[in-house]
Amino acid sequence: MPWDRNQMAARAAKELKDGMYVNLGIGIPTLVSNYIPEGITVTLQSENGMLGMGPFPFEGDEDPDLINAGKQTITELPHSAYFDSATSFAMIRGGKIAMAILGAMEVSQDGDLANWMIPGKLVKGMGGAMDLVAGVGRVIVVMDHTNKAGDSKVLPACTLPLTGKAVVDLIISNLGVLEVVDGGLRLIELADGVTDAELRAATLAKIVN
Repeated sequence: MPWDRNQMAARAAKELKDGMYVNLGIGIPTLVSNYIPEGITVTLQSENGMLGMGPFPFEGDEDPDLINAGKQTITELPHSAYFDSATSFAMIRGGKIAMAILGAMEVSQDGDLANWMIPGKLVKGMGGAMDLVAGVGRVIVVMDHTNKAGDSKVLPACTLPLTGKAVVDLIISNLGVLEVVDGGLRLIELADGVTDAELRAATLAKIVN
């Protein structure tokens, strides 16, 4: 069986290292906060001006004024800090954030990322994605391997408008884990019950091993 959203998030959480400052994108990446390994201290940053995000609140405990960049209600921690958007993006652009875990519509074999718009559809804008992929130390994408039509989202070249070129380091999909290396992608892990042939059949990008 391919991984579900929570299993993908749990796999992404294994990439966290103690002491990291990490930004979690909208969608599946927000679930990573529920799977931070024991013994690991990670500080989560949100573009809308918060450092030290806590887990999602229990039903009935939500504070409508306390939200992440995706407008989801969150909780604070004893060490949480608040600041304006300019300070938040200064952290991102200044290389202070070690890792971003983001969703994607498409990723290319060279690590190009498209995750902000589909032409013809109304969007509010790119948000912080462009700054994140340009400013953080490591970018991990968490996404379904194919779209709703069954077409691969892991491509030789992206067809959608790019968020950044050669910015993705690791792809975690519902089928497995692919690392961006010279010349293409390296398969480093298969989801439970997924075969090598199944992942390769769902991947149009070049796999080099």
